[in-house]
Amino acid sequence: MVPTDLPSRQHSDRHRMHALPIVETLPELCTRLGANAVVVLQAPPGAGKTTAVPPALLDAPWLAGRRILLLEPRRLAARAAAARMAEGFSEPVGATVGYRIRFESKVSARTRIEVVTEGILTRRLQSDAALENVGLVIFDEFHERHLQTDLGLALALDSQRVLRPDLKILIMSATLDGAGIAKLLNAPLVVGTGRAFPVALRYVAAVADSSIADRVVLVVRQALAAAESGDILVFLPGAGEIRRAQSLLADLGADVDVDPLYGDLSWEQQDRALRPAARRKVILATPIAETSLTIEGVRVVIDSGYARAPQFDPATGLTRLVTTRIARASADQRAGRAGRLGPGTCHRLWSESTHRGLLAQPLAEIKTADLSGLALELALWGVKDASTLTWVDPPPSASLAQAQDLLRDLGALDADGAITPLGRDMARLPLHPRLAHLVLIAAARGAPQLGCDIAAILSERDLFPGGARYTVDLGERLDALVAYRGGGRDGARKFGADPAACARVDQAARQWRRLIPEPPTSASPPTDAGTLLAAAYPDRVAAQRRANGTNYLMANGRGVRLPDYETRLRSPYVVAAHVDAGAGEGVIHLAAAIGVEAIRDAIGPRIETHDVVRWDEASAAVIARREERLGKLVLATSTPADVSSDAIAVAMLDGIRAMGIESLPWTSEARSWQARVLSLRAWCPEQEWPDVSDLALLATLETWLAPYLDGCSRRDHLARLDLPAILRARLDREQTRRLEEGAPSHLTVASGSRVALSYRPGEAPVLAVKLQEMFGATDTPRVAFGRVAVMLHLLSPARRPVQVTQDLRGFWSRTYAEVRKELKGRYPKHPWPDDPMQAEPTARATRKRRDGGR
Repeated sequence: MVPTDLPSRQHSDRHRMHALPIVETLPELCTRLGANAVVVLQAPPGAGKTTAVPPALLDAPWLAGRRILLLEPRRLAARAAAARMAEGFSEPVGATVGYRIRFESKVSARTRIEVVTEGILTRRLQSDAALENVGLVIFDEFHERHLQTDLGLALALDSQRVLRPDLKILIMSATLDGAGIAKLLNAPLVVGTGRAFPVALRYVAAVADSSIADRVVLVVRQALAAAESGDILVFLPGAGEIRRAQSLLADLGADVDVDPLYGDLSWEQQDRALRPAARRKVILATPIAETSLTIEGVRVVIDSGYARAPQFDPATGLTRLVTTRIARASADQRAGRAGRLGPGTCHRLWSESTHRGLLAQPLAEIKTADLSGLALELALWGVKDASTLTWVDPPPSASLAQAQDLLRDLGALDADGAITPLGRDMARLPLHPRLAHLVLIAAARGAPQLGCDIAAILSERDLFPGGARYTVDLGERLDALVAYRGGGRDGARKFGADPAACARVDQAARQWRRLIPEPPTSASPPTDAGTLLAAAYPDRVAAQRRANGTNYLMANGRGVRLPDYETRLRSPYVVAAHVDAGAGEGVIHLAAAIGVEAIRDAIGPRIETHDVVRWDEASAAVIARREERLGKLVLATSTPADVSSDAIAVAMLDGIRAMGIESLPWTSEARSWQARVLSLRAWCPEQEWPDVSDLALLATLETWLAPYLDGCSRRDHLARLDLPAILRARLDREQTRRLEEGAPSHLTVASGSRVALSYRPGEAPVLAVKLQEMFGATDTPRVAFGRVAVMLHLLSPARRPVQVTQDLRGFWSRTYAEVRKELKGRYPKHPWPDDPMQAEPTARATRKRRDGGR
């Protein structure tokens, strides 16, 4: 139970603490924590969870004098929460209450409440899995569902299960589905009351064809002109929109301060936004101001309704910044900022119908983020199968598998998924695995400072604000950092860089330099930026698609391009460190030039040599070359000393397919043979004649044509082929005999002449013969073993058809007399007997007198 009389050290804080709504819930909360390993606390914004709960639990008997770790998702909130609680104890930060955040620590042996950010908690667990001297871990603002928060909870629960059954875990949130989380973790739910003041909601219709910043500025001006009092807190998706809005509001005058508030600002700039001021304030903030912080004086909130977050695409291996609508829970959190200290107003830049369609809760970051850092932490924890841990939302299997593949490529995991010594070294660095690998490689090569500088530039805010130098070249940023170190703020400005950003990069680089070992005495001479980047981003080495162009192909097969403003970087090869993956080609935002020899130096084992024999359409010939490949990139080519005839034949077959079956040396004999076989195939399906159609021949080139391609490497070489003989070889001896029997190429007609048959598959074959050569014949000739009557084209002496029939006897009986009457006078030298069925056939023009000349 919470003591009814707080300890003397808390007397100065008693009045403020008792004024908070959460105080009514503290006795139940303390009891629940005494009886349960995990408890979920759900209380509205402004209830006082962050600053009232940890001090109230310090003397709980189950804590036994141990420390409380309070996890805050953001550094700004961690510092502010620690300062607020320390003020309640009338002590400086670092006494009873302290904090640890990136690059900064204010704790002492006296510290009992330690406010930490997410990465710090993970590091603490990895170095001290049992969390010695810690009795309670509080996960504040859990509804934000950051990746590191979910990971920290999974590891803390595992530690509790295996090593520390006495460790208590408290999950706190204002808008979380507390009941669902409590059920999942088999934990009791404690619900606290709030005392938020009423907030009037006003929905503002969007203005067509206007940017987010423009719409926000319009409403800010309206709010300042209205009777509404108090400071104005504006929520925008990111720093770009904030800078745009700040520029548009520069004319507000001396009576109004316009202060930006986002994570990359200096502490001084952030504090200025948070401190009360004599003048009215407009605070332009990212979602950093959404939770934890109570900003004195705010009575008006203007919510753009958007947030920006990284989204990882496993299909491309790239992350893109996506601007999306916020969830209803986030909208409620933002609106609540206006009612923390009195009645307020929230202007929502969307309609009520749009509001009803918003997601209830924001998506957990674990579902959309790059999981390579999480995969490395799990391997360091000793977990190969993530499903063995307890997750609120398990990591997606596809993204996790891709992350593990990357770690194997970097040498951090072995083939079985266990962490390697290199992986342990990488995990000790508070960096993305790619950058940790880069820093360690740089140290091993004798360039530790360069490696740390590159990692810091890639991790921190860009040195060139708003792309002021119009280049994505990493080398220019390294030069700007050198200028800052040599000339301070003036040196940075002369180079066009932001001094504050240079200071942060320099601080980060110095911090990481202290964490890595000294280079060995045998280290090779210092390397360049491109070589180190290639070691970290081997899949993003990219080659120009055309000389001096802006479009590149990366080793992973993804197309990327330089932004339109880039005019300096035109290297044939670059390493693209920062790429925004769009719907089409990704856009490179940070890259370094690299040469082929540097690629070989950096990632030589990844380069493979392939002998390529392929058909070249332009030259209509087979070409052979030896290629050095990095993924989808061809780094160099040469001519191999010898090429197998089989490989050439395969390439020729590809060429024939590309050119079509007509590229073969077809003759009338070959086409006739093809038609005869296909006709029998249609007439006699039970005999299983082969399919020798153009499509079938093209599909089976390997089986019937390849053996004859020896020595053929160009299109004009195909003329050497004896195609009729090659086709005839498709049939065995018995099939050849039956072909001549069932589909003969010629028929001997009544006159004794051998007349060619014309075949078209599926139709009766055509026998075009002079009428006089069929005298004496009464029956129509048949093929297909007697199944099909030929189609007779009976020709005049001028070889023009006078009758087309499959009934020769009927023609003689019914039609011949009319034909004779019409043609006898035209062709008097040819015989025209009265009875053709009894007449002697002839192929000659001069008629004999046996029939009396009629």
